[in-house]
Amino acid sequence: MPRGAVPQTLPHVRRYRLVDGRGAPHPVLDDLYDSLEAAWTDASRWWQRQSSCGQEPIEIGVEVSTPCGSWRTLRFPGS
Repeated sequence: MPRGAVPQTLPHVRRYRLVDGRGAPHPVLDDLYDSLEAAWTDASRWWQRQSSCGQEPIEIGVEVSTPCGSWRTLRFPGS
């Protein structure tokens, strides 16, 4: 890089993940998604398959990655 040049920073790519009722990564749906819609669609499909077994509702929330590397809750489990 030439002297005095401003380094180019890469834009933060947001990733989404599903969490359980305690806010921990979901034990089955522990994956990274490119969008909130993709995460929620996967959770909905999984739940539809599970609900046919007569199970009680399962709390699922959604978190998004932040530029500093942590996670922020977008949808709390049970909401």
